[in-house]
Amino acid sequence: AHIQEMEVEHLNRRNAQRGRPPVEPIYRLQDAAACMTLFRALEYGEWTTVAEGLRARFWNAGHLLGSASVELEIDRRDAPLRLMFSGDIGPGHKLLQTDPEGPAGVDYLICESTYGDRDRPDVSPEERRSQLGDIVRGAAEASGPLVIPSFAVERTQELLVDLYLLMKSGEVPSAPVFVDSPLATRASAIFERHADDIEQGNVLRQALDSKELRFTETVEQSKAINRLSGFFVVIAASGMCDAGRIRHHLKANLWRRNATVMMAGYQAQGSLGRILLDGAERVRIQGEEVEVKARICLFDLYSGHADASELVAWLKARTPVKQQVFLTHGEEAGLGGLRGRLAGLIPDDKIIIPRLDDAFQLTPGRSLPVELNEPRRLKPEKIARLDWHNDLSKLLLDVNEAVSAAADERGRAEVIRRMRRALEDKDA
Repeated sequence: AHIQEMEVEHLNRRNAQRGRPPVEPIYRLQDAAACMTLFRALEYGEWTTVAEGLRARFWNAGHLLGSASVELEIDRRDAPLRLMFSGDIGPGHKLLQTDPEGPAGVDYLICESTYGDRDRPDVSPEERRSQLGDIVRGAAEASGPLVIPSFAVERTQELLVDLYLLMKSGEVPSAPVFVDSPLATRASAIFERHADDIEQGNVLRQALDSKELRFTETVEQSKAINRLSGFFVVIAASGMCDAGRIRHHLKANLWRRNATVMMAGYQAQGSLGRILLDGAERVRIQGEEVEVKARICLFDLYSGHADASELVAWLKARTPVKQQVFLTHGEEAGLGGLRGRLAGLIPDDKIIIPRLDDAFQLTPGRSLPVELNEPRRLKPEKIARLDWHNDLSKLLLDVNEAVSAAADERGRAEVIRRMRRALEDKDA
């Protein structure tokens, strides 16, 4: 809510300058605060009544602190109907979390497929830190900042542990490490409070007490970071670079040849993070064009998602699934890849890949598609694709490049004339 309010405030300043009407946030801080009164803490593995004839229990999903898979049991005349929703399933041997758990023998299983088409290398904590150390040393040798877009919860804390251990051992130069995210700051305090209950809790405490670590809260403190010179590390949300303070850090550093931007996890299609990883030479941030001269790299060894083999192992531990498995939460490659890997474990006719807004009636025998007679929010071919916002940003960048590349004033005028003629041609 806070990020959304800040983004809308910035957008409305630009809208006012352009004579456009203001927009409203979808929800505000007070809405989020009101929701908090509806939450109550539950232990893993304990049944709780949701409504008459419906109860639920939560299983540790191993994704991040407090993450859970949800088992539902619905009373029926003959026997209860049991459903299992995976949520985001964490990988094995995660730095701060135990391995994911869950029951077997449910009627219907709904499972994520983020990395359903790929396996990550089996890397030990020491190997992961060694590879991270290579990137950190490269940034230090360039005498520039290391900018890390990161999710505020879990990913940031994992990075802090490894950076602390690398600097403590002398494997990388000591330098200021800024956590520039109010949410990550609050999340880190919660992690510290629960350190006794998580893997590597003592090391996390030491990392959070490190003399190199600085948490920033205010916008002024955030902006002051980019007035520094030389090598330092800044970790900021959001992890896919689409919102939050990371955008002004990218705006301030992407054009610098001595800067390094390290993506610390999955970047969805259409996100600024994916566009940068795909090699964009220019991007638009907060309405301005920014040339990309910084070194862009992917370090995908902190993923909170199980890879394909781990997903298959988790699904195998849930078998037998009496009726059907629904694969969700993945791009087409992940969905199709996981379906293929399940061959021999689950019959193909028992695997369903629903589209957005599909509805099903879950019966004791099998699911039945339900026709809702309502328009879909998105056409299937538009899901997980670049949208018109991406196309418009690229067009504006291409227009500026075409005009700038013209040899002289006359050439620039000719380029503009041709583009204007194309816009005015109603048959084009």
